[in-house]
Amino acid sequence: MTSIRDIAKQAGASVMTVSRVINNSGYVSAAMRARVKRAVAALAFTPNANARRMRSGSSQMVGVVLPALDVPFFGILAQVIEQELFRCGLQALICCTNESADQEARYVSMLLSQQVDGVLVASVQEDSTPYQRLVDAKITIVAVDRALPGLAVQSVASDHLAGGRMMAEHLLSVGHRHFAVIGAPQHSPPVQARVQGATQRLAEAGLTAQVVLGPTHDFDACRELAVAVLRQGSVANRPTAVIGTTDIAAIGAIHAAIGLGLSVPDDVSVIGFDDLPEARYVLPALTTVAQPLRQIGLQAVTQLVALMAGQVAELAALPLKLMLRDTTAPPR
Repeated sequence: MTSIRDIAKQAGASVMTVSRVINNSGYVSAAMRARVKRAVAALAFTPNANARRMRSGSSQMVGVVLPALDVPFFGILAQVIEQELFRCGLQALICCTNESADQEARYVSMLLSQQVDGVLVASVQEDSTPYQRLVDAKITIVAVDRALPGLAVQSVASDHLAGGRMMAEHLLSVGHRHFAVIGAPQHSPPVQARVQGATQRLAEAGLTAQVVLGPTHDFDACRELAVAVLRQGSVANRPTAVIGTTDIAAIGAIHAAIGLGLSVPDDVSVIGFDDLPEARYVLPALTTVAQPLRQIGLQAVTQLVALMAGQVAELAALPLKLMLRDTTAPPR
C-alpha cells in the first residue's frame, strides 16, 4: 500500500511538504506542488480517511437521507446532490430509507458513528425526534423537499400547498366540476400538502373531490388507485378530472383511463406534479405543475456548505410553473 513516504521519495520532497500538498495546508511552491501531485497520481495514492479525520476534525462526508432511489424524483435529486457535493470537495453518503421510519432512525445512528460533517434529509415522517440527536452532536442539517418540524434547521423546498392549488385552479379554469385526487405515499408531507392545497381551492369553488391515497408510490399501484376511482358509479358521477399528487400518480391515471376504454383528455382530464422527464414522453403528454428539481438539489448543497462555514446563504425563490400539454381539456 502506497504511503506518504513513498510519495515523498518519488517527488524528491520531504514528508512534511507532501503532507501540506495532500491536506492543502501551508505554503508549497507551485513547482514542488506540481511534482507532488504527479507523484500522487503515478502511485495512485489515496489518503487515509480516518487519519485525515483525526488530524483535521472533519470527515468531509455528508449524509444524504432520501425516502427512495427507484422513484425518479429522488433518483434525480440524489444525482444532483452527489455531483454538487463532489464539486465542493465533499463525499456523499447516500442513505435510502425505503419509506421506513425505523430504517431512517437506524441511518441516523450510522451517520453519527461515521462522524459526518453535515446531513441533507428528506424525512419520511413528521416526527423529527431522531434528528435531534444530530442537532445535539452539532452536525449541520438542511431539510430537503420538506421541513423537519420542531427543529430549528434550514429547509429547501417548493411550496407544495401552492402546487396543489395550481392543479385545481387549472382544471377549474377549463370548466371541470367533478374531481378525484389520487396519489402516494399517503404518509408523505409533500403529498399531504398538495392534497390540502387542491381540496382547499375546490372548496372555495363550492366543490369537493374524492381523495384516494395509497402506501406505494409506483406506476402500477397508482394505476390501481385510479381504476378504483374511474370504475365506480355511473358515467354521470364519474370524475371528469383526476389530480395526481405526483407525475407517477398522474401517469398511472392515464393508463387506468385508457385501460377502461376512456379517452384522455376527452373523457377525463389528468394533471400531475413534478415535471419529471417521463411527463413529456408519455402519450398523451402530461399537463403538470413543474417544480425546479435540480435547483432544489443545488440550493440544498449551497445552504449546507454555507452553514458548515458558519454562514447562511441567500437563496433564490423556487417558482412553480404550469406546463400545459395534452392531458387536460374542457369536459364534454
